[in-house]
Amino acid sequence: MGIENPIHLLFLGAVALLVLGPKRLPDLAKALGNGIREFRESISVGEDGEKAPLSPNGSPPAAAQPTAAPPTAAPPPQPAPPQPAQPGEEPPPAEASD
Repeated sequence: MGIENPIHLLFLGAVALLVLGPKRLPDLAKALGNGIREFRESISVGEDGEKAPLSPNGSPPAAAQPTAAPPTAAPPPQPAPPQPAQPGEEPPPAEASD
């Protein structure tokens, strides 16, 4: 009369379906599977000490894959120099620097 009895497992599945609903149950199962997979990988990495962990899609992490040189960003544009005041206009106020 343990939990592994098929009738008990069906009952637990029905209760989970009623509580979580049909939309959230697959997401919960996926998250649980990912958590178990990460746990097993971390245990095996801890024992081996040199095995690189895999990303959730099963490929090596991005740092281990060769990549092209990052694109260089253009320098930010310089502010335009102040325009000289026209005769008859007031000069702009001086900016206070802290």
